[in-house]
Amino acid sequence: MADLIITIDGPAASGKSTVARLLAHKLDASFLDTGAMYRAVTLAAMRAGVDLSDEQKLLDITQTCEFQFSVKAGKMTVRIDNTDVTEQIRNPEVTANARYIAAAPRVREELVQMQRRFAADRHKIVTEGRDQGTVAFDDADIKFYLTADPAERARRRQAELQGESGAGNLQQIQKAIEERDKSDESRAVGPLKPAEDAIIVDTTNMSIEQVVEKLAGYVKEKCSKKT
Repeated sequence: MADLIITIDGPAASGKSTVARLLAHKLDASFLDTGAMYRAVTLAAMRAGVDLSDEQKLLDITQTCEFQFSVKAGKMTVRIDNTDVTEQIRNPEVTANARYIAAAPRVREELVQMQRRFAADRHKIVTEGRDQGTVAFDDADIKFYLTADPAERARRRQAELQGESGAGNLQQIQKAIEERDKSDESRAVGPLKPAEDAIIVDTTNMSIEQVVEKLAGYVKEKCSKKT
């Protein structure tokens, strides 16, 4: 396992993905994008034409397809059966269907194993998701939980959609985020919640740069105590 594992959990649009990537770069660590893993399995299942609500068929996909994850220039590269699908997994339809993977307990267990194998080959990692500090790496060196007001998270998501040449009604986006929160928090396996020893950071009134600096400060303090 990696010598230094930092987990960043939190709800949708709390900033965890961007913060994790930038923090990993700042610490010269590998960035584990768990969302890319969920999307990769989703894409493989969609291409195979399987019923996304059939957990056994989804599990078969994780066991019969070869998934490869590597990090280049701070970005996770994804390959399925030796074919680069890094861009394809960002398709909106794939993102929307990833919920089926997240809701399948046995498939989530397989993904946790993938995440641990990824960590085993790295010296330092920063990983983000919804159950990284509670399930995947419950013995992580440092755990963060980012949160933000739902209205602020909706504004951030709307800005992302506009940046991707998309558009969205702010109220509808907020409603979708709140529904996703409720679903994630009530999930039987790996529910969204802060780890007992997580450092909770409210990012509502903070810029991405401020959040990264704050987390980096915690890491520096923690590492200095260890040495």
